[in-house]
Amino acid sequence: MARRLLPRLARAALVASLGAAFATSAAADPGVDATHIVIGQSAPLSGPAAELGRRLRAGIKACFAAVNAAGGVDGRRLELITLDDGYEPARTVANTRQLIGADGAFALLGFVGTPTTLAAKPLIDAAQIPLIGPFTGAGALRHPVDPYVFNLRASYDDETRRIVDAFLFLGLKRVAVFYQDDAYGAAGLSGVRRALAAHGLQPVATGSVKRNTTAVDDALRAILPAHPDLIVQIGTYAESAAFIDAARARGYGGQFANVSFVGAQSLAQALGTAGDGVMITEVVPFPYSGTRAIQREYAQSMKAVGDVTLDFTSFEGYIDARVLVQALRRAGRVPTRAALIAALDRLGSDDLGGFVVHFAPDDHDGSHFVDVTSIDSHGGFRH
Repeated sequence: MARRLLPRLARAALVASLGAAFATSAAADPGVDATHIVIGQSAPLSGPAAELGRRLRAGIKACFAAVNAAGGVDGRRLELITLDDGYEPARTVANTRQLIGADGAFALLGFVGTPTTLAAKPLIDAAQIPLIGPFTGAGALRHPVDPYVFNLRASYDDETRRIVDAFLFLGLKRVAVFYQDDAYGAAGLSGVRRALAAHGLQPVATGSVKRNTTAVDDALRAILPAHPDLIVQIGTYAESAAFIDAARARGYGGQFANVSFVGAQSLAQALGTAGDGVMITEVVPFPYSGTRAIQREYAQSMKAVGDVTLDFTSFEGYIDARVLVQALRRAGRVPTRAALIAALDRLGSDDLGGFVVHFAPDDHDGSHFVDVTSIDSHGGFRH
C-alpha cells in the first residue's frame, strides 16, 4: 500500500537516483566512485633523490587542493596516493603493482625517473592505465608512442641540444659529460652526443656515477685531464653537487650545465656559494615570475596549502595535475580509463594560461619548452 501511495514524481526520482548509482558502480573503472577519484604516484620520498619526489608531489597536491575546494571534478574529490620508491626500479615495480591492484588507482601521475618508469612500463601497458607526466625526458618513453604514457616535459634531447648549441655559439667546443650510470644517464649522454655530432664534434671525455651514490672519484679522473670547457651533468642534485665541489677543489675553472631532472633548488642548496654560475635547463616557465596566468595560479595554490617554497619541480607537478584535471573534465560524467585516454588524445593544443600542451593519438610529447637559468651567488636563480 505504501508503495502505491508514493507520488509518481518521487518514484521517478528514486528510480533515476538508483539508476545513476548503478551506472556509476557498473561502468566506472577502479578508483572512481560517487565522491572520489583516486590517483596513484610512485616517487622517491627517501634517499638522495627524495626532494625531487617530495616537491613534485607538493605541486600535485596544491593543484588537487584548489580543485577540491572548488567542488572537485563533477563533484568528485581528487585523492593522491604516493608510494616511496627511493628512486629504485624494483620498488617502483612493486609500488605500481600495489597502486593498480590493492590501492585501486584510476590513473597514474608524476612517476619520477627514467629507470624507475621504464621498469614499471610493462605493468602500465598490461593494465591499460594512463600515466600522465612522468618526470623524465627519456626517448624510450616517447618513441614509439606508448598509448598509455603522456609526457608533459621536453625530452633530454631537447635540453641537451639547447645546452650544446648555447656553448658552441660562445666558442666553447671541448665538452665532457658526467652522467648517472643507468637509463637516465644513458639518455642524456646520447642527447649530448647527437647535439655535438650535428656540429662535427664528440665529447672529449665522459665519466659516470652509480645511481643513489656520490662516489665521483672515477669520473673526476676520467674527465678533468681532458681539460673540458664545459661539463654537462646528467645526474641528480646530490651526485652533481659532489662532482662540482670535488672538481672545483681540484682547480677546475670551467663551466657546468645540468638538465632539469637535477632538481635546481636542491642543487643550489647543496652547493651554496659554489653554485654561482652553474647552468640548468628547465622544462617549465620560471616559477618566480607572475607574468603568465599559470605562474600566478600555481603561486596562489601553493600559498593556499601553506607551502611558501616555489620551485621548478613543484611547478611541474602542478602543471601535470592541471592537465590531468582538464582531461578528467572531458572524460564524461562517469569517467573510465579509456575515456580519459581518449580525452588526452583529443586535447590538441591546450593553453593552460601561458603554457601550451599538445597531445594527439600519434604524439604524446606534450611539450618541447626549454628555458635556461643559472644559480646566483645567493642560491637563487638568474633568468
